[in-house]
Amino acid sequence: MKAHPDWPSFDVEFEELNLFIFSLVEAYQSGGLNSWDELDERVKAFYTPERMDDIEARAPGWRKMASYSDGITLTHVTCVFLGMFMLPEFHALSREQKQIAKWIVLFHDLDKFHIRGQKDTMHAFRSAIATARALKDMNFPVSSYFNDTAFSWGEYTVSATKMSPLMDGEQIPDNGKLPVIIAGIEEMYGKGKPATLIVKGVLLHMSLDVVKEYPQFAPLSGEEVKKFIHKDLLPLLKVMMLADNDGWSIFDADIRAIQRNETLAAFANLEAMIMQDPE
Repeated sequence: MKAHPDWPSFDVEFEELNLFIFSLVEAYQSGGLNSWDELDERVKAFYTPERMDDIEARAPGWRKMASYSDGITLTHVTCVFLGMFMLPEFHALSREQKQIAKWIVLFHDLDKFHIRGQKDTMHAFRSAIATARALKDMNFPVSSYFNDTAFSWGEYTVSATKMSPLMDGEQIPDNGKLPVIIAGIEEMYGKGKPATLIVKGVLLHMSLDVVKEYPQFAPLSGEEVKKFIHKDLLPLLKVMMLADNDGWSIFDADIRAIQRNETLAAFANLEAMIMQDPE
């Protein structure tokens, strides 16, 4: 695939990873990949030190993310790619949307720590900050305001926390600060631009309740959904959330089916809500 004329193509920038995911899809669909342990073994064989260096150079934080809990997040992110590549909703996207969806998956847990028994409630916001910086360094087009905005925006976003009313002593995202955070993304990259959609997708992928068993720490209200998730972002988040669920349940058909149905129902409601006020 040729690079996009205005912004980098995932398939070009990460050709080896893209081909590796296709090989996993083939193995899964042919019955040659049947468990998390088998996937984990393939993941550890693929991510050689040289490949880790290559990804880290373009997505700073990748190595740290991959180091937690014997690489569980690294295997999860790879499994999210695996699940996404098999989704009919992914194949229904345009060529440009597919590229954006792949970038979202690559970055969505970039600044996540996974220590068993602990919750990283703010990783989506931190990962969005890391994403915004990485995209600029990878030559995604930025506005003339980027240098004036990026540092203060990152400082504001990482501080957008409040105490959870349900989890004693836990900090959760403060959605009251989202208007400034979203405006900052658009100021840095431009409204509706691919990089803007990527950063928003990473930022908000933990902000929607879609699976009953795993309620989010700070879900968006109906009014916040209409304000922050427009129709261009909705199909990307839909694919992201379906794939994120598969990233943990892909080897359990029953759970996978339940989570898929719940996610599709949740997004049907979100779409109806957003279409009431499409602008």
